[in-house]
Amino acid sequence: MTTANVSENVRATAPRRKVVAGPRGLPYLGSLPRFGKDPLAFFEQLRNRGDLVHWRFGRATSLFVADPECIGELLTEMEHTFDQPDLGVSFRTLLGNGVVVARGKDWRRKRSLVQPSVRPRQVRSYAATMAACAVDLADSWADGQRIDVKREMSALTQRIAVRTVFGVDTAADADAIGRAMEVAQHEIGAEFSGIGALLPDWLPTPGRARIKKATAVIDAEVGRVVARHRAGDTDRPGLLSRLLAAQDESGTRLSDREIRDETVTLYIGGHETTSSTLVWAWHLLSRNPRVREALGDELDRVLGATREPGHDDYAQLAYTQAVVKETLRLYPTIWLLTGVAREGAVIGGRGIPAGTRVWTSQWATHRDARWFRDPEAFRPERWAEGAEEIPEYAWFPFGGGPRVCLGTRFALVEAVLILAVLARRFDLDVTPRDLTPVPGLTLQVKGEVWASVRGRG
Repeated sequence: MTTANVSENVRATAPRRKVVAGPRGLPYLGSLPRFGKDPLAFFEQLRNRGDLVHWRFGRATSLFVADPECIGELLTEMEHTFDQPDLGVSFRTLLGNGVVVARGKDWRRKRSLVQPSVRPRQVRSYAATMAACAVDLADSWADGQRIDVKREMSALTQRIAVRTVFGVDTAADADAIGRAMEVAQHEIGAEFSGIGALLPDWLPTPGRARIKKATAVIDAEVGRVVARHRAGDTDRPGLLSRLLAAQDESGTRLSDREIRDETVTLYIGGHETTSSTLVWAWHLLSRNPRVREALGDELDRVLGATREPGHDDYAQLAYTQAVVKETLRLYPTIWLLTGVAREGAVIGGRGIPAGTRVWTSQWATHRDARWFRDPEAFRPERWAEGAEEIPEYAWFPFGGGPRVCLGTRFALVEAVLILAVLARRFDLDVTPRDLTPVPGLTLQVKGEVWASVRGRG
């Protein structure tokens, strides 16, 4: 049965969901100004209007989806009745045409080549590196020390990324890469949610010039370690070695440009996303002493006073996993997903006109009181079996369906092991202030995040 036939059957049998009107918007711009001013609040406002909400992104007709069942229809039908949209010049400048950006046959080919590098067996082999890097950081901390949590987590996950992606131990230029990534994050967010989203690709702008410069810094660092790898100057097998050896069905390997695009994607995925999640986790733990104490109790029980965690401990650290999951619920690194309807697309029992841009937001759905009791509260206990009945696709920090993030397992194991190593030894008392989430390529924390290191026990 063809996809079109499946969609026709769904349209005929599924109950039709109500579509409500969103904000009227402005001529030519639609609701782009309101969206650009505060995308997170804007999507919450749309969610409060209904589960399917029409709005305009510029002159384009858009549909916002808030109900988990409808979100599942969007995500599982990507590459079938929905296409990956063009996410803008700045996005493509940084990620090239890697697996996150590619479409159709090109996407399927690249996914088949990249996926083996991040399967559970491979992630297991990286776990020792994750824990060892975290131990090195813990050894450098002292009771009473003041640290910038954001910088410390960034440097840590960057070192892990360099070792696991490239198989080398050379420290990256953390400051240069960090500054470049901040610029890239800002410019992608600014273009995506501002007037730049409506400008033609050929038009030069100051923002596009800035992201080209930032990408050049990232490319230089990636190029340096790739060159070391090709010269055989590596300490251990990494993701890059597997990408270089990968062949598709015809025996063709990834080109140099494709290697660049995939390694940058993996580097960012293994560095930026986990770093941000850990910063939010320390912030939330500092504000919730009860949760911090429960986390410490589990680490003491599973690891004892001196043992460092390994991959085999991951399954035993259920509460630590719940802390990470609850952090990703409140502060999802990927905060927005979107697709473009093809002919035959259906959501909520309704046919979606071809070309319609369909949007959904983890931020808005993860904070919906219909799916999570007391949704603004940080309660890892909600993830205990039977504690709450959480619908599928009410929590989807890594997306879902065929285009689910390939690094999901890597990111979860990395965050849990790092948190286990550091929180077993230390509490971080984050300076009390409301942290501002900044939606760009990923959801980041605005500014520095200072904390006092306090030894446990």
